[in-house]
Amino acid sequence: MREKRVEQELSRSVKNIGGWCVKILPSVAGLPDRLVLFPDGRIFFVELKSPTGVLSPRQHVIHNRLGTLGHTVIVLRTPEQVTEWVSLMDNTAEPL
Repeated sequence: MREKRVEQELSRSVKNIGGWCVKILPSVAGLPDRLVLFPDGRIFFVELKSPTGVLSPRQHVIHNRLGTLGHTVIVLRTPEQVTEWVSLMDNTAEPL
């Protein structure tokens, strides 16, 4: 499975619940791939990897720095993980 498929599922799923999935331009090495904004004001950095992809040492440093600043970084590896995470974030979904 390719990272591109995970990226497409993230964009589609976030848009379907009224959010915005913004691709972060690679101006700083190690920044996550996407900034995800949900309608209720929640913002997450999202790193997309293939199921076998690993974070680089630089990505670990940047993700830790973002965490220290109070931001959440999510790493998603499969379309199924994307679907599960977005459904957890969806405040408009019916309770299970």
